[in-house]
Amino acid sequence: MRTIAAQIKAPANEGFPDVLTPQALEFLAGLHTEVEPTRRALLEKRAEMAEKLRNGGSFQFLAGTAETRDSAWRVAEVPQDLRVRKVEITGPTDRKMVINALNSGASVYMADFEDANTPTWHNMVDGQRNLIDAVERKISFKNPDGREYKLNEEIATLVVRPRGWHLVERHLTIEGVPISGAIFDFGLYVLHNARRLLERGSGPYFYLPKMESHREARLWNQIFDWTEKELDLGHGKIKATVLVEVLPLAFEMEETLHELRDHSAGLNAGRWDYMFSIIKKLGDRKEFILPDRAQVSMTVPFMRAYTELLVKTCHKRGAFALGGMAAFIPNRRDPAVTESALAKVRDDKKREATDGFDGTWVAHPDLVETAMSEFDRALGKKPNQLDRQRPEVDVTASQLLDVHVPSGTITDAGLRTNVSVGIQYIASWLRGTGAAAINNLMEDAATAEISRSQVWQWIHHGVSLKEGPQVTAKLVHEIEREELAKIKSAVGDDFFAKGRYEEARGIFDEVALSSEFKEFLTIPAYEHID
Repeated sequence: MRTIAAQIKAPANEGFPDVLTPQALEFLAGLHTEVEPTRRALLEKRAEMAEKLRNGGSFQFLAGTAETRDSAWRVAEVPQDLRVRKVEITGPTDRKMVINALNSGASVYMADFEDANTPTWHNMVDGQRNLIDAVERKISFKNPDGREYKLNEEIATLVVRPRGWHLVERHLTIEGVPISGAIFDFGLYVLHNARRLLERGSGPYFYLPKMESHREARLWNQIFDWTEKELDLGHGKIKATVLVEVLPLAFEMEETLHELRDHSAGLNAGRWDYMFSIIKKLGDRKEFILPDRAQVSMTVPFMRAYTELLVKTCHKRGAFALGGMAAFIPNRRDPAVTESALAKVRDDKKREATDGFDGTWVAHPDLVETAMSEFDRALGKKPNQLDRQRPEVDVTASQLLDVHVPSGTITDAGLRTNVSVGIQYIASWLRGTGAAAINNLMEDAATAEISRSQVWQWIHHGVSLKEGPQVTAKLVHEIEREELAKIKSAVGDDFFAKGRYEEARGIFDEVALSSEFKEFLTIPAYEHID
């Protein structure tokens, strides 16, 4: 058998030999060899679709898969600990977060190696170590103030989100080629933890992000089959929930479930990335201009069409439908702000539970009880709502593409929020924190993508603000100076100087003011971290 060369290019000599063992490197190398040619071909398909859309193409439900949509089939059942998903808390994989999330009272903790995690080498590999310790139930953390954190007897079910197909992990190369970030994250977790999880009656569970077609789901299914055989896990033990967060996948939800039917745990309405993807895929056409992001709620027609179709599709096939993120962070110094926001969270979760979702996402432990109460009220003693078939829902392609927001406006405040949040988030990301509390909201890469893409779209089309001025690069530069001055005043000169704000501004300009749309801000930003 030919030896495949795997090379760790770790900064600061952080090789993490307990995680990147010889067995782990051999497993990753084998998986990379199986996957890489297909991954590259699928990314080329994405580029072809983008070119087609730039030339006036559009989306339709696939004619070639009508038989799949019309025939009778259901996804396989999931293990017991994945049948109740009323509230799922998400967050990065630092040690304290892992403990607090597992102890939060949520049904599921989605440990995030993707949008809520800056992909520094230390974050990604130390996060794997933290999850190994959590699965072994030996994880603990001691604060500088002396407070200690350990796992409770009852904890949330652990689900892991690896990076998307478009990202690589440059610190590990296989025969000179950087390994896919998705394969790195998935491979390390499944190798170290799958057997122990299965022995405990659980299993290796995943969230799959940023997919754009059922063919990409087919690749994941092939990876699961290969892994189960390679590690002798038994067929169908790996379970995965797909985030429907890129516009093309909204037209291929049934096909995606079908590809993963032995491994499927359902679909999730990834609302923030979905909004971003509208601009990414169709933003150079005037009919797809979106107003201020705060005005694009889940009740506007195109978002409502997408979520109702998701529930109907999932329940038709016996799969779980998971709702979107409540990104609010309670403000313990201002109870009035907190109560106002909690009221909005209650309304949002009540709508999702009433629509038939089986569960939802929150970003903060203090939101678990509020969200859980709405799903308990709707479900009673039932673990889920798979019996809600929604036969009255009939969503057309034109409804999914009709992004008109009644009374939507583009305002000075909306532009300033996008500029300020975009720069502040990128600065936080550069400092190593991928989930940043800004203006009482938990911002991650998805919401930062909305901010910078809206600025790009408004400049690209010469949009005028409600107050009169046209959005131009010159106006954005002026707002940047003003908003950076506000940030400097708030954080102080010393922190501003070392907080990488000016560097973040440069990256923001690169992805918001470019003539051609940059697909992801995290790709150029990755060059600025270790």
